[in-house]
Amino acid sequence: MGATGKITDVPGLRVGHRQKSDGGWLSGVTVVLPPPGTVGSVDVRGGGPGTHETDALDPTTLVPTVDAVVLTGGSAYGLVTAHGVQRWCEEQGRGFPVTGGVVPIVPAAAIYDLGRGGDFSARPDAGMGYAAAAAAGAQKDGHDVERGNVGAGTGAVMGRGKYKGGVGTASVPLENGVVVGALAVVNAVGLPLVEPGETEATDFDGLTHREDQPLNTTLVVVATNADLDPAECKRTASAAHAGLARALNPSHTLADGDTVFCLATGSTRLDRSTETARQGSLIALQSAAADVVRLAILDGIRSAEAVTTEAGTFAAYRY
Repeated sequence: MGATGKITDVPGLRVGHRQKSDGGWLSGVTVVLPPPGTVGSVDVRGGGPGTHETDALDPTTLVPTVDAVVLTGGSAYGLVTAHGVQRWCEEQGRGFPVTGGVVPIVPAAAIYDLGRGGDFSARPDAGMGYAAAAAAGAQKDGHDVERGNVGAGTGAVMGRGKYKGGVGTASVPLENGVVVGALAVVNAVGLPLVEPGETEATDFDGLTHREDQPLNTTLVVVATNADLDPAECKRTASAAHAGLARALNPSHTLADGDTVFCLATGSTRLDRSTETARQGSLIALQSAAADVVRLAILDGIRSAEAVTTEAGTFAAYRY
């Protein structure tokens, strides 16, 4: 089943990319910009995460809302892109109000792509983060989203560096006007499960014996227009990890930093007339979140194109 839709089918969501793929570069940054007042949370399951301000998304903390989510290349070095996004948000007056101004809540997560263009020091900085935020802010509601070798997916690979990864997106409409969308940056140790339980086993067995470092990560933003509170966002992010496991084998390894963010704009009310209705609404939404994450990941793999750099050739994975 091919992916349909995009994360920007959730009203108010916008996406901006910035990347560079010459002069030793193969990296970039992607910013997901939700409407003001969007509630957010996160679930980190990989053994090697690179993150910024994810603790602020715990349901027990002071601020329930998120001003932007940053997905970046450059490993831990690339997390500085969040500073540029914070600067852009501050200029727009987006953030938690405090005396004298605002403090933007901008969580970020990074993939490992260092040196894939040939220059280990070529990685996104605060200026690139600012530019990606500005690009997102300039988009119109419902805009198309670039896929493949763009933004944080520019230097993404999978299968221990043999195949090119990239950015993918999808959405699923539910009843009563609820929409669930996802954007994924596929940079996995493993290979795709084209059908549940099926991987190209001989190919993967060969890759597991290579000597190169299996430093990877798949990053996901799930978004919905449903009215979720922070705890429900947390549970939705947790449920969405099932889609990652259905799409990639293996997943959530010691060498992955697999991270799922969840954003809820709150413009559409779920049925909470009874406790049974509330549970049914949330189960349906969280099941859809897992489905749409799987579709977004497979979309990112299909959209990625082969790349040759000073560091080598990363082939397109076709199935």
